[in-house]
Amino acid sequence: MDFGSARRAVLQLLGTTAPADVPALLHWMRTTRDFDEFTQDNNDVMLKNIADDLRSCLPPEAVLCSEQLALQKLRQQPEPTVHVDAFLYDEDFIDSLCEEGKMSRNYCTACGSHQTAPLGRHSSLQSCYFSGYLYSSAAQLCGVELNGEFCQLQEMIIKKYEFGDRIKVLHADVCTQGPLLQSADVIVMNNVFEYFLTEAEQASAWDYIIHNVRKQGSLLVTVPSLQESLLGLKKTDVQLSCWVEEIPLNLDVCQQSETDREALEQIHLYRVL
Repeated sequence: MDFGSARRAVLQLLGTTAPADVPALLHWMRTTRDFDEFTQDNNDVMLKNIADDLRSCLPPEAVLCSEQLALQKLRQQPEPTVHVDAFLYDEDFIDSLCEEGKMSRNYCTACGSHQTAPLGRHSSLQSCYFSGYLYSSAAQLCGVELNGEFCQLQEMIIKKYEFGDRIKVLHADVCTQGPLLQSADVIVMNNVFEYFLTEAEQASAWDYIIHNVRKQGSLLVTVPSLQESLLGLKKTDVQLSCWVEEIPLNLDVCQQSETDREALEQIHLYRVL
């Protein structure tokens, strides 16, 4: 069936739909993920393959044994938290794990067993390099990774998918990368310190970043907000209004029914003054 015939068939189907149900049908057509298999391009497929590759190299919670502080902080959460990386485990994959009994979305509020109340999720592993390579025109994507094991994993993906012409991963402490921070046009920071540094180390790292990220007009993307990240770090005395301005995001452009609105609301965009 060619496009013209398919279009007429769809319109004919709409014409036979009960008038009261047409709005619901149109809303479903605009927001459903049921058409994904027809609209996926090669980049989408490649990202899924990358997730498969990384998932096979990591434990289910995607936290390495070398990340002792992160493991300790996750265990100290007031509610039981399963560390699930959103890039590696989409909702369909999590559903399949739950059906197989390998994961639970619930825990008992009385004893902590996974029974009755929603179970929290946390995500840290970055897909920015790979999605940036596939979906943006950025000339250079440079990441700073403190954990050597994650560096090796990322280098494996970069080599396998031949991303090396635009992606570079530095095994380093961001507090040694002043020139990189000073020259960057866009900086993405997703839960970068909370689970991996002590409060004193977080304060020191933020002081370093604020001192070096001064390129006027450069953009800073953070999860969570800067206000939340800096809250409680007594050694950091920052007037955010003198450093950056927040740019409102239109979250309504993400209309898929399965979009995690709460997760999107954690994303904040700032412009350096």
